[in-house]
Amino acid sequence: MSLRPRWMAAAAVLALIITPASVPAQAAAPDGAPLTLGAGESALIRFRLADEAALQRLVRDGADLAARPRTQNGAVLLDAVVDDRQLATLTGQGAVAVQVIQRQSAPSALRVAAQQADTLHFLQAYWWTSNGRTFVQTQVTTTATDDPDVEITVTWRTADGATGSFPLVRFEDSGEYQYHYALPQRLPAKPVQVTAASSLGGTSRAVTPATWPGATPPPTPSGYQKDFIDAYMTPVDVRARIKRLGRQYPALVDVINLPNKTQGYRRTAVAYLGDPNAAAVVVESVQFGDQGMNGAQVRSVDPGLPNRPLAATYRDRVLTLRLATDAAGKTISTTDDVAAFISARYPQRFRAVVEQGSAGLPMPVAGPARLDDGLKGTEVPRGPWTVQALRIGKVRDGSKPGVLAYSQEHAREWATPLVTLEFAERLLANYATDPATRALVDSVDVFVIPTVNPDGANYSFNDYNFQRKNLVNHCAGAARDPRNRDSWGVDLNRNYTVGSYFDGYVGASANCLSGTYAGTAELSEAESGNVIALAQAHPNIGLAMNVHSYGGYFMWPPGAYKADGRVTLPRPSIDESKFFLDSARRIVGAISAERGTVTWPSYTGPVADVLYSAAGNSADQLYYELGIDAWDFEVGNDLWNETTQQWEGVGFQPPFDEAHAESQEYAGGLVELVRVARDKAAS
Repeated sequence: MSLRPRWMAAAAVLALIITPASVPAQAAAPDGAPLTLGAGESALIRFRLADEAALQRLVRDGADLAARPRTQNGAVLLDAVVDDRQLATLTGQGAVAVQVIQRQSAPSALRVAAQQADTLHFLQAYWWTSNGRTFVQTQVTTTATDDPDVEITVTWRTADGATGSFPLVRFEDSGEYQYHYALPQRLPAKPVQVTAASSLGGTSRAVTPATWPGATPPPTPSGYQKDFIDAYMTPVDVRARIKRLGRQYPALVDVINLPNKTQGYRRTAVAYLGDPNAAAVVVESVQFGDQGMNGAQVRSVDPGLPNRPLAATYRDRVLTLRLATDAAGKTISTTDDVAAFISARYPQRFRAVVEQGSAGLPMPVAGPARLDDGLKGTEVPRGPWTVQALRIGKVRDGSKPGVLAYSQEHAREWATPLVTLEFAERLLANYATDPATRALVDSVDVFVIPTVNPDGANYSFNDYNFQRKNLVNHCAGAARDPRNRDSWGVDLNRNYTVGSYFDGYVGASANCLSGTYAGTAELSEAESGNVIALAQAHPNIGLAMNVHSYGGYFMWPPGAYKADGRVTLPRPSIDESKFFLDSARRIVGAISAERGTVTWPSYTGPVADVLYSAAGNSADQLYYELGIDAWDFEVGNDLWNETTQQWEGVGFQPPFDEAHAESQEYAGGLVELVRVARDKAAS
C-alpha cells in the first residue's frame, strides 16, 4: 500500500489543528546541546531522519505528523507533535531534533488566543443623500458569535480627510446571533472608507461604502397627473372611489366583486347583568345587534316566594330571570347558575358567561340592562360587505403579465389605501396624455384591492383607532367579556397557509385576544380567502405588493421561521434573490424621487431577516404556493429631525399631510413595480 494517502490524511488533520503562527518558532538548540521537553510537555518539533525507512516506520506507527516531509541534502525533514517520551524514543532511534517550532500552551493562554481570534466582516456598507443630508449605514458580523459582550465600533473617513466613528449594537433573533448594526448615521459628506474594530482586538478590512439604492426612475413628463388624494378614506369612501373609477374609465377598468363577503360592521349585542365590579353575568345575543337585538333588555328579580327554582321568561324583548330561593325565601342562585341557565334555556337567542372575576358569587337582583353591539359608526352599512378590486389594463384577458397591489389587511393602517388608489388613478388619468403610461398600461394587467379588511377599518375609524384585526369574534368563555371588545378579531396577515402558526412557525398566536391571533384555521377568514381567490382566478399575476404601514420597510420571502434553530422557510434561489434585490433598488429609487425618502438598506430584504417572523403571512402563500414574486411595503419611513439629530417615527395614522406625502411617494414605487413586471416579461 502506498504511504501517500495515509500521509496526506495525517497532514490535512494536523494542518487544521496546529497554528504555528500563534507562537513564535524557537531556534534550534546550540551546536551540541540536545533539545529537551519537560515531563508531560508536548511540542511541535522538526526532525532530521537518516533515511526513507525511518519515515515509513513513523507513518506506520501513527505518528502525529504536521507537514509534508521533504528531503534536504540526502536527509528527510519532517515536523511532528511529540511529548517528552516520544521525543526520547525518536532520538534513541537516530532522529535528530533540529527545531522546536511551537511548545504546548497553557489552557489560559489558549483561551486568550481564542478571544483574540475575532474576525470582522461588513455585511452592509451603504451611503445616500436625502434632502441635502448624507447618511451611512453598516452591518458588521464577528466570528465571536457566542460572546454577548463583544463591542464593535465603525470608523468612517470622507474624501477631505474628515473622520468619525459610531458604535454598533448586537442583534439577536430567536436566540441566534445575526450581526451588529446601528441606525443610519448623519455624516458631513460622502464616506470613502469605513473600517470596524472590536473590543477583542479584531479589525475588518477597509470597505468603500456603496451608493444606495443606486437606481432612479425615468423622469415624469411635463403635465404628468398625480395627487388624487384629498383626505383619509374610510371603506365607504374607498367603495365610492372604486365605483367612480369604473364609471369614468370603462375601457380600462373592470370592477371585480371578490367572492367572500365579510361579516360586515356588525357585532352581537351584549350587556352586564349585575355590577362587573361586584358580581355580574355577561349576557349576549346570538344574532348581531343590528338584527333586532340592540335594545333588548335583561334583568334578574327576586320572586319573593320560598323554594322557587331558577326560572326565566322572554317577552316583549325583555329577558327576566327569576332567581332560585331557599326555604326562607332568600335568593340562592349563583352567577354560574344564571349563566348556564340562560345559555341552555335560550340557545337560539342568548348565550351567557360569568363575568371575569365573578365566578361562584351570589347572583344579585339587577337590571334591567340594555343589550347593545357597542358600535359607534352611524354612517356605516351594517350588512355583510363585498370587497372589491380594480382591474386596470387595455387588454384584460389574462394574456398580459399581471401585477397585484393590495392594502389595509391591518385595519389601523389608514395611509395604505391612499397609496393603492393614488397608484391606480395615476395609471388611468395619464393613459390619454402620457405615451409612457399608455405603453405601460397596454402591456400589463393590474389588480388593486385598496381595502382587504373593510370591517376592521370601519371599526378603526369609528370605534378604536388601533384596531389591527377584522371583526370576527372567535373567543369563548370569559374572553367574550365586553372589556375585551378592542382585542377581538383575527390578524388577517397571520391567516394564510404557508409557514403558518398551525405548521409550527413563529409570529402568530392561538390566543383570540392576541394582536397576532391566527384564527381557527388557515384561511378561516373571508378577507384572506379573497386575496388568494383573486390570485388563483388570474394565473397571469406574477408580481404582488402587500402595502402595510408603518416604518419604511421593503421586504420579500421568507417571512417566517421555526424557533428551534431559527429555521426559515426555504430561501429563494440565488437568481431569485438577485431579482428581488435588484427590483427593490429600482422601487426604492422611485419612492425616493418624490421627496427624498430613502428606505434603509437594513430594512430591505427578507421579512424574517429585517423585521420579524410573521407566521402565515400573505406574501409567503403567494410566493411559495402560487409562484408569485411577492413583496411587502411598510410605508411611513422614519423622518430625520435635524434639530435633535434623531430619527422619529410617524405612526399608523400620521397627520394627513404626512399620509398624503406617503401616498405620493409609494404610489411612484408601485408604478415602478409595474415597470419591473413589464421588463421581466420582456426578458
